[in-house]
Amino acid sequence: MFVRWSAAIAAVALFSSPALAQGAKPSDPQIAHIAYTAGVIDINAAKQAMKKAKSKDVKAFAEDMVRDHEAVNKQALALVKKLNVTPEDNDTSRTLSKQASDKLAELDRLDGAAFDKAYVANEVAYHKAVNGALESQLIPSASNAELKSLLQTGLKIFQGHQQHAEHVAAELK
Repeated sequence: MFVRWSAAIAAVALFSSPALAQGAKPSDPQIAHIAYTAGVIDINAAKQAMKKAKSKDVKAFAEDMVRDHEAVNKQALALVKKLNVTPEDNDTSRTLSKQASDKLAELDRLDGAAFDKAYVANEVAYHKAVNGALESQLIPSASNAELKSLLQTGLKIFQGHQQHAEHVAAELK
């Protein structure tokens, strides 16, 4: 139930902006901002998990999330600087940030095994939603070849994250 709810929230966040919901193609600056925001959200959740998690597998997973998402975001910042593009805040990135803040507050009220299970379930749902958005909206909408390539590389990494999260979730049951 929790996983389905989290996936629904993440999917709503990614597709609820007027531009994405109406099928309008987001611009490269908007895509850059959405992708960077999604990475920051996962970094913040992972940092929370590094402090609160009890399971060594959950802590190790969280460490991987921080390392990988910081590396991808570093590449993204270097690319937008190289291309002289300013990422553009938009309804999707604002909605993602608001919902992530709410989720962090919800997770912060949990402890022990309850926190571990909720964090990992959220990671599974979040990566499913982000990967789906990358595949169906962001990568096809990207105009710049270098941005598209970075998003495709990120997708491969994040698909691995989803599988890792699913494995950790199965071990926690």
